[in-house]
Amino acid sequence: MIKLQNFFILLISILPSIKSQNPTNCDRSCPNSELNLVPYPFGFSSGCHIQLNCTSGSVFIGEFPVQQINPDGILVSLPAICGRTFNSLRHLYGEHYAPTSANAILMENCTQQMKNCMIPMTTLQTHLETVNCSGGVGGYGNISCYSGDVSKMFLDYENMTGMGCRYLFSAVATEMIGASTAVLSLNMQVVNLGWWVKGTCDCSSDADCMEVVSPIDGSDGHRCACKAGFDGDGFKASSGCRKQKDTSHCNPSKYFAGNCGGTGRVGVLVGAALVGASLIICIGLIICFIRRRTISRSRSRINRQFYEAKGITIPIYTYKEIEKATNNFSDKQRLGTGAYGTVYSGKLNNGEWVAIKRIKHRSDCDNIDQVMNEIKLLSSVSHPNLVRLLGCSIDKDEQILVYEFMPNGTLSQHLQKERGNGLPWVVRLTIVTETAQAIAYLHSVINPPIYHRDVKSSNILLDYSFKTKVADFGLSRLGIVESSHISTAPQGTPGYLDPEYHQNFHLSDKSDVYSFGVVLIEIITAFKALDFSRRHNEVNLASLAIDRIKKGCLDEIIDPSLDHNKDTWTCSSIHKVAEVAFRCLAFHSEMRPSMTEVAAELEKIRPSKEENGVVSREGSNRSSVSIVDEKQMNMEVKNIESDKKGLLDSMDLTNAKSCSPNSAEDQWLSGSSSPSSNGLLGSSSRM
Repeated sequence: MIKLQNFFILLISILPSIKSQNPTNCDRSCPNSELNLVPYPFGFSSGCHIQLNCTSGSVFIGEFPVQQINPDGILVSLPAICGRTFNSLRHLYGEHYAPTSANAILMENCTQQMKNCMIPMTTLQTHLETVNCSGGVGGYGNISCYSGDVSKMFLDYENMTGMGCRYLFSAVATEMIGASTAVLSLNMQVVNLGWWVKGTCDCSSDADCMEVVSPIDGSDGHRCACKAGFDGDGFKASSGCRKQKDTSHCNPSKYFAGNCGGTGRVGVLVGAALVGASLIICIGLIICFIRRRTISRSRSRINRQFYEAKGITIPIYTYKEIEKATNNFSDKQRLGTGAYGTVYSGKLNNGEWVAIKRIKHRSDCDNIDQVMNEIKLLSSVSHPNLVRLLGCSIDKDEQILVYEFMPNGTLSQHLQKERGNGLPWVVRLTIVTETAQAIAYLHSVINPPIYHRDVKSSNILLDYSFKTKVADFGLSRLGIVESSHISTAPQGTPGYLDPEYHQNFHLSDKSDVYSFGVVLIEIITAFKALDFSRRHNEVNLASLAIDRIKKGCLDEIIDPSLDHNKDTWTCSSIHKVAEVAFRCLAFHSEMRPSMTEVAAELEKIRPSKEENGVVSREGSNRSSVSIVDEKQMNMEVKNIESDKKGLLDSMDLTNAKSCSPNSAEDQWLSGSSSPSSNGLLGSSSRM
C-alpha cells in the first residue's frame, strides 16, 4: 500500500513536465505578425520547447526581431546602432540557440586587434557607409569585425568577450550558395542563430537527425529534418514526416502499363502515334519546301537591300572576296573556334592582314533590318581598348565580320603559357584596368548600352605592344547565342556565368561585372576558371577564391611566379585587386559595383609613371616591345601555323613575374592592322 502511494506521488510530480513538452500545449501563433504561425518546436508559451516572445505583432528573441525561422537556423535582425551595450550579445545565446560560425560580428571600441574577418573591410564600408560612430565605418575608425573558426558550428562567446569590446554594433550573416558555381551571399545587419532541441535524437524514421553539442553547457542536442519526398517537421513528438502526395495521377507510363484500367489501350495508342507521326512528317516536308523557295526568292532582295543601305560606313565584302582572303576558309588559316563562330586569318587585296569571324549558322529567320542596324552600331563604337570592326559580309546567307588582326593572342593564352613564359604583375594589372575601362564604356557611354554577356580571358586580346583589345562585345546584340558543346546555358561560358542567371534567365550589366570578377581572380591565381582536375569543391574558380578570401587565406592561391612577398607594392596591390574581385563575385547583382566603379578602383591601384617606371608606354619603346614584326604579316599563308606557335619565344622575360595556366574556350586572334605605339611588356621586362 505504501509503495502504491509513493507511485502516485511520483506520477503527480512528473505530470507538469510531461504536459510542458506536449506539443498540443504550445501556442505557436503570434497574431498580426509576418511569422503568424511558427513551426515546431518554437512557440510563445511555456509548453513550447523553444520559447520566443510575441510583442505588438512582432516576434522577438530578447530585444532583437526575428525575420525568419527555417530548419537550419533563425535569422534575427541586428541593425547597425552605435553605442549598443555589449551585454546585448548575451540575449543571442540561449538554452536552445546561439550564433553560428557563418556570422561576422561587428563591435565597437575593442581593446584587442581582431584578425581574419571573413568579409573584406571595403565590403563593410560600402554597405554600412551611412553609419558613422566617431570615425565610423566610413573611415573604419573604432569598428572591429570578429569571425570565428569555420570548422566549428557556433561562435565562441568567451572569445568575443575576451576582445574587450564595449559596444555591439551589428552583424553580417554569410551563406555559400550553389555547388559548382558557388558564391558567397551576404545578409547585412542580420545574425543567423543555429537552434537545437535538448536530448539525443528523437526523430521520425523518415527524417534525418543532426546532432548538436550545446555551446552553452556542452549538453547533447539535435535537429530533425524530413528526407526528400516527405513533408513535416521530422520530430516524433510533433507531426513527424508524411509522404508527399502523388499528383501525377494516371501518367503515360502507368497508362501503357495497364494500371489505369481498360483494355486494348496499347494497340490504339500505337496506331494513333504512327498516324500522327506520318502527318507531322508530311507537314514538315511541305513547310521545309515552302521555306526553301521563300529563302531562295528573297535572298537576292535581301542582299540588294543590304548593299544599298545607308549609314554603314565600313567596307562591305562579297563572299568571294572573303573566300579568297581565307584561301577558301583553309584549316591552315583557322585561328580558333569559339562560342560565336570560327575565326580565320585573312589577307585582303590591299595586303592588309585581318581576322575574319564566320558566324555560326542560325536556324532562325534573320531580320536583315536588325542585322544592319546592329552592324551600324558596332562599326560606330570607338574606344582604344575595343577591337575595331573593319568590314562585314552578308552574302550567300552567311554573316561574316572582319576585325583588326591581333598578333599577340589572348590573355588566357599568356596565363596558360601557351605563348611565352607568362606576364608580370604590372602588365596583368594594366590589361584588366584597360578591359574594365572598355566594358564601362559599353555600359555607360553607348546608347543604347551594350552588355558583353561573355566576358572572359580568352576574349581579351593583345596587339603588337600588348595593348588590350576586348573582342566579341557586340555579338550578343545580333541575337547570336552560346552553343558551345560544354555549355548548358543559352548565353555565357561556364565558370564565368552570373549565378543569378539560373534564377531569372536574364543577363545584365551586373552579369558582366561578375564575369570580370572571375578574370580578376584569374590574373591573381593563374588558375583555370573551370578545372575538373581540381578537387570537387574547387572546380569552380569563383567558389575557390571566395572560400580562400573568406578564410583570410588568399596567399594560398596567388600565382607563385608573381613572387609577391619580395615586393611590398605587388603584395598590397594583389590583395586590393582581390577585394575588388570579391565585390564583383557577390551572389546578388545589386551588391556588385558597376563597371565604372571597378575601372576607377583598378586605376587607383595601378601605379603611375612617377610611382613605377615599368608601366611607361612611350612610343620609342615599341621596337623592343613588339613581339610580332609587321614584316611577318607579308609572309605566305603556309607559315602562319609556325608563326602562331611561340610568338613570345624570342622575348627575354627572365626577370618578369609570370603566370600559370588559365582556361580558354576561344583561341582566336583578332587584332590591329597596324601596330600600336603603346608598349606594355617591353617596359615591363625591365622589372
